[in-house]
Amino acid sequence: MPRKFLFTREEILTAALDLAREKGIAAVTARGLGEKLGSSSKPIFSLFENMEEVRNAVLETANKAYQRYLKEEMAKGKYPPYKASGMAYIRFAEKEKELFKILFMRDRSHEKKEENRDELKPLLELLQRNLGLSEDASYLFHIEMWLYVHGIAAAIATSYLEWNEEFISRVLTDGYEGLKARYKGGAG
Repeated sequence: MPRKFLFTREEILTAALDLAREKGIAAVTARGLGEKLGSSSKPIFSLFENMEEVRNAVLETANKAYQRYLKEEMAKGKYPPYKASGMAYIRFAEKEKELFKILFMRDRSHEKKEENRDELKPLLELLQRNLGLSEDASYLFHIEMWLYVHGIAAAIATSYLEWNEEFISRVLTDGYEGLKARYKGGAG
């Protein structure tokens, strides 16, 4: 008769994600996860090869949560699509501080660094249409704007700033308009 597992893979992943939300990714250990499940760590290793696989699954699930924030913010129609993407990034940092840190503030020195413009293509096309920029100029514009948005999001995720949505919206508009003026003025 096949062995019956005490927990499903989804239950273990949900517990790992909850643990990451509460205490950060460093808390997602075999012992910590076992305690969260009210069990030993043995059931974890019957469904996952190792803790790295569990943490990678947490990372993937956190990214799916971020993608939902992005789609929801853009679907609301409250902001123009490009601005909505920045607002979603910041809202995710505010509401899911630990997941934001896992995705966007982790040590990435061991990761292979590749420029992947394909992922940015929809945003770059928006900038090209709205601002009349070349693909290269829209890429640079986006990177500069992303650094601005990321700085605000990181300050919010670490509880350094506590800005309301209206103020964040105004600050993003100011940054966008400043870059737009510079690029339209021929400096881009």
